[in-house]
Amino acid sequence: MKVTVLVGGVGGARFLLGARELFGATPFPPLPDAPAGDHEITAIVNVGDDAWMHGVRICPDLDTCMYTLGGGIDPERGWGRRDETWNAKEELAAYGADPDWFGLGDRDLATHLIRTQMLDAGFRLSDVTAALCRRWNPGVRLLPVTDDRHETHVVIAKPDGAEDERVAIHFQEWWVRHRAQVPTFGFAQVGSDDTTPAPGVLDAIAEADVVLLAPSNPVVSIGAIVSVPGMRSALRSTKAKIVGISPVIDNRPLRGMADECLSVIGVETSAEAIAAHYGARSGNGILDGWLIADGDRASVDGIAIGSAPLLMTDPAATAQMIRAACALVDVALPGRNVGTA
Repeated sequence: MKVTVLVGGVGGARFLLGARELFGATPFPPLPDAPAGDHEITAIVNVGDDAWMHGVRICPDLDTCMYTLGGGIDPERGWGRRDETWNAKEELAAYGADPDWFGLGDRDLATHLIRTQMLDAGFRLSDVTAALCRRWNPGVRLLPVTDDRHETHVVIAKPDGAEDERVAIHFQEWWVRHRAQVPTFGFAQVGSDDTTPAPGVLDAIAEADVVLLAPSNPVVSIGAIVSVPGMRSALRSTKAKIVGISPVIDNRPLRGMADECLSVIGVETSAEAIAAHYGARSGNGILDGWLIADGDRASVDGIAIGSAPLLMTDPAATAQMIRAACALVDVALPGRNVGTA
């Protein structure tokens, strides 16, 4: 069985732990002559948060997935490395280096240095990701949605400008520096005019038995993925069923600032409004099914709605969520009896 998951951020990474619990590990990168597993999990990961900082290329969502699945994540923050130190950050601050609002941990910095060296040598981001995963053995095939620059920028009121003046800043500055607490008017993807999905991405959608939308930010994670040219048409044309998992419980995101992002684009923070935002494949959207939290309500024409406990307390609980999502669209799960331990 081939399972493809669209993911971004901490919630997406934890969702992948549940997918690996349920379906078993997928060797990535594949080893020569390694036996194939019963199932194959491919994660298509958001790159809209990616940025250049202090001369290195940072890919927060790819790294969060890699560290989480590889056991190197900081368990309290949910991002960055376990047992991190901050000597480089302190030295940069002593020099007055900008940006001073974004901290790079020493262990994390090593990942960015290796990535930057490989990118400078001409390797694609997808190749670099596969190389980094040789250390972490994530058990999930991690693919950046594109090898091209496709950064999320945010249109805000120009600081100290006239009332109607606008300026675009990188999403990281809006999110980390301003905590989304500035007058905001929209989001835009900035990058190459020839952006295309990375190698393997379209095949992973076309050949999937089921496509899952992780409970990631609908605007700047899933939305940024779907905005890559060719992605929406691939999702609409695949024979696989597409099921999304709601990122809100009782109309509130569990972490992050999905509500701030949704309000900017005029979407209510509710399970029903987010499902309508994604839309049904029978119309012009991308969903066949939508799994919401027990106690929440949603009704959208053309989308099968189901409910289940959505707290990702551990991989086994998350595996049960995925079981419920697949059952919602009549996707049978063959083989191993997992997700119940």
